[in-house]
Formats: sequence, C-alpha cells, structure tokens
Amino acid sequence: MEDNKTEESSDQRLMSSPEMPERHKGGLITMPFIIANESFEKVASYGLVPNMILYLISYYHMGVAKGTNILFFWQAATNFTPILGAFVADSYLGRFLTIGLGSISSLLGMILLWLTAMVPQSKPPPCDIMTQSCRSPTAGQMTLLFSSFILISIGAGGVRPCSLAFGADQLDRRDNPKNERVLERFFGWYYASAAISVLIALTGIVYIQDHFGYGVGFGVPAIVMLISVVVFFLASPLYIKQVASKSLLTGFVQVFIVAYKNRNLTFPLPNSTGSYHHKRDSNIVEPTDNLRFLNKACIIRNPEQDVAPDGSASNPWSLCTVDQVEELKALIKVLPIWSTGIIMSINLSQNTFPVLQASSMDRHLTKKFQIPAGSYGMFNIISLALWVILYDRAVLPTISKIKGKPVRIGVKLRMGIGLFLTCIAMVVSAIVENARRREAIRDGFQNNPQAVLKMSAMWLVPQFCLNGLAEAFTAIGQTEFFYSELPKSMSSIAAALFGLGLAVANLLASVVVSIVDDITSKGGKDSWVSSNINKGRIDNYYWVLAILSFINLFYYFLCAWAYGPSGRRATKVKVLPGR
Repeated sequence: MEDNKTEESSDQRLMSSPEMPERHKGGLITMPFIIANESFEKVASYGLVPNMILYLISYYHMGVAKGTNILFFWQAATNFTPILGAFVADSYLGRFLTIGLGSISSLLGMILLWLTAMVPQSKPPPCDIMTQSCRSPTAGQMTLLFSSFILISIGAGGVRPCSLAFGADQLDRRDNPKNERVLERFFGWYYASAAISVLIALTGIVYIQDHFGYGVGFGVPAIVMLISVVVFFLASPLYIKQVASKSLLTGFVQVFIVAYKNRNLTFPLPNSTGSYHHKRDSNIVEPTDNLRFLNKACIIRNPEQDVAPDGSASNPWSLCTVDQVEELKALIKVLPIWSTGIIMSINLSQNTFPVLQASSMDRHLTKKFQIPAGSYGMFNIISLALWVILYDRAVLPTISKIKGKPVRIGVKLRMGIGLFLTCIAMVVSAIVENARRREAIRDGFQNNPQAVLKMSAMWLVPQFCLNGLAEAFTAIGQTEFFYSELPKSMSSIAAALFGLGLAVANLLASVVVSIVDDITSKGGKDSWVSSNINKGRIDNYYWVLAILSFINLFYYFLCAWAYGPSGRRATKVKVLPGR
C-alpha cells in the first residue's frame, strides 16, 4: 500500500510538472534524423568543392590563380560562419531553429548553383581559355554564382556547429546511470557518419560530375540537401528544444569593456576578502596574477550598488565575475598554440593544384576504371581514419605491453609530430610535381596542359597520406589540448577553435597565392601558379609552403616551451576553503 501511494504521489508530481512533455521527447529515436541531416549536408557541400576549380576554369573562363582565390574565400567563409552560427544559436534562435534555417539556406544555395549549370545565360558562352580570348562573366552571372556560394556557407554555419550539441541535448539525461555511455556511443556514431559522408562526397558525387556532367553533378547534391531538410523537420515534434541563453562570446566582450572602464582602479590588497565578484556556486574567489590588467573587470567598487540581492551583478557591463575573467585568460593563453596549426591548415587547403595535377596524369586503376581527379583527397581521410584506429587499438597497447605499464603520447608531442609531417608532405609534393612537370616537357606537352601523361597519378597519394597523418596528430591533438586546457563551460569554444583556424588559413592561403602570382608574373613571365601548369612552377610554390612549414615548426617549439606544463591544474587559483 505504501509503495502504491509513493508511486501515485510520484505520478501526480509528474502530471502537475510543466516539464512532463519534455520527458517524453528526445532519446535515441531522434538520432537517425539528426545524424542524417548532418550527413546529407556534408555529402552535398563537400561534394561540390573538389571539381569546382575545373568548373570555374572551363565555364567561367577564370585563370587558376583567380579561381583558387575565390575557392579559398569560399572555404574561409564556410569555416568561419559556424562561429557566428554557434553564437546565434546560443544567444538568440536556439539550436533547432538555427539548424533548420541553415539547412534551408544550403538547399537554396545548391539550387542556385545547379541553375548556373542548367541555364546557358547564367554563364559566358563556351570557349577554350587555353587557345582563345574568352569573354569574361558579367556582373549578373558572377552575382548568381557568388550568391550560391554565400548561401551554402551560411547553411554550413547553421548546421555544423549545432548538430552535435543538438544531438547531445536529446540524450543527455543526468539521472540515467548509463548517461555517459549513451553519449559516448552517440559521439562515435556522429564522427563515423561524418567521415563516411566526406568519403561519399569525394568519391560518389565527384564521379557523377566527371561522368554525367555538372547539370547532374550539381543536381544530385541539391536533391540530397532537400532530403536533409525534409528528414530534419519531419522529426520536429520529437525533439527537445533548448531555449537560447547567454553566450560566452558576450561574456568575453564584457570583460574587455569593464576592464577598460576600470583601468584607473587600484588593485585590492592581497588576501582581502570580498574584493572580487564571483558566483555563489563558484570555488574560485580570486583571479590569477597572469594578464593582471583583466582582473579589474571583477573588482567590486560599491557592494550595495554593484551586487544584486541574489549575488549576481546589477549590471554585467559594469561588473564581471572571476569565472568570466579566468575563462578569457584561458582562451588568450592557448591562442599562440592555436596559431601554430594555421600553416598546416594552409597546406591541407591546397585542393585546387592537386586536382589539376591529377587531371594531367594517368588515373587508371584498371583499363576501364580511373579515379576522378577530384577524388584523391579521399586518401587524406582514409589515412587519418586508419591511424586513429591503429593508434587506439594497436600502437598504444603494443607500446604499453613492451614498457610494462600504460603509455600515452603527450598531446604537445603529438601536435609537434603532426607539424613535422606536414613539412615532409610539402617537400614530397614539390618533388612529385617537379617530376611530373619534367615528364610533361620531355613529352612535348609544355603548351598543352590538357594532355595526359603516362606518369601514374598514384604518385600523388603519399602527399595526401602524409597530410592525413599530420591532421590526425595535430588537428586531433589541438582539439584535445583545447578541451583539456579550457574550462568545461568553454567546450563549445574549444570545438570551434580548429574551424576558426581553417577559416584564417583559407584567407592566408589566398594571400600567399596572390603574392606568389604577382611576384613571379612580373616582366611578362609565366606565373608559378599559371593556368597552364606545365608552364607554371607549382613545385616552387610547394617549396615556399615547405619553408613556411619548417619555420612554423620552430615557432611551435617556442610556443610549447613558453606555455609551460599542460593541464589546468598548473594554474594556481585561490579557492574557497573546503572545496
């Protein structure tokens, strides 16, 4: 009887609770819809990139340097918009609406891009840029093309930063004893689906473009994106939709502004209590001494005016918490290490030149089948995935068995290994391109970049594998480093930092290409990044990147030394007694 009463009262509490509807939402039933939305978006958008340089050269009559710069800017926008998307989702729209609007934006962008391939008036008349003086695209034609790129980038900014967190919202039940295991499985399936999606994009979509033309090749991604939108909204009644809250980025801005406002304040005496504002549930009561000028943002000037009865700041633009200040300091401290990954990201973003190289080489695996020129990037993904599996399942267990104790390669060492590997990758790229160019000239193809050499395109595979390994060591290492060094409240920032690095790298890659093109084409000479790659010197361009990579490696050593011991435990903070 007593048990029945307990159950009855429990049921009554559930019935009367406004949270009851939410308890029946979310769960594993929503996972196929969320993962499918993200996967289809990746298949559609990543499948457009590899052959885009060939599309711009053939149909918009652009030179290699101009087309490459446009693609660098597009990739930069695609990598930067997720930062804005995360901010908008956290502060205003919430994750569901941000993902939904982002998916629709991507769909509209892909439809516009498909129209450029289907409507003859949307691009200049057909012409061979290598042998004829071709008409440039009009302002209207370029506006249509750029509008498609912009909409696709906006869409990526809405979908990519929110899908993982939105999926975790559906499963994160703190009262479930198996909660951590459920989330772990979700993250595993999420990243596995992401890798498979990119592979499908680099093989299937690129193959369709090569064999059925751009009308079908751009139409299929648009259809895939349409399915993505429908699938996501189909499960709308099932989702848990978290309300938007205050963003960390807003907190960082507040710290800078308040610290500047209080720049003339004197620091409180050491060990003085109640001088700094902190959250009631926080165990940090005083800020650290590093970047001390920021500490003025959390100094309480007048307790009665500055602090509300509930312990919060009366005006967050006049007083910040110790936690806000320390979060900003933690971010500033990791920025030098973050900057060392930019050169590697520049190397990874060299998508256009390998496509042009592969298109001039023998790509046959059998007499009837050849790998599409835009699909060689899959070796980057394959080598990355294989190393991650081998590292976790074979390398570490073997070394641990030999040593007789658990062994773990430090995150700083892994980042250094990755930066060294990207140096070697660019050296190999330069050597292979030099051999390809010499064979083209020896065969009499200096003025015919469309000619296909007898040299196998499989010679390009080592550089892709080396870059894949470099990404496995440095990119994954950096992400782990950010997660371990930044406070738990900054997990979203930790996830976004690598994407921000890619955006900066794309912009800098465009600057490097432009500088190389301007300097090497002076006096009427053929540019190193000429549209005719047999006349150009892409090998010398790769050597420039190799030199920059080696300089960056020494810069990394300096940053790693200056950072000191890893782990936030190394930072001394004053905490409340007993905590």
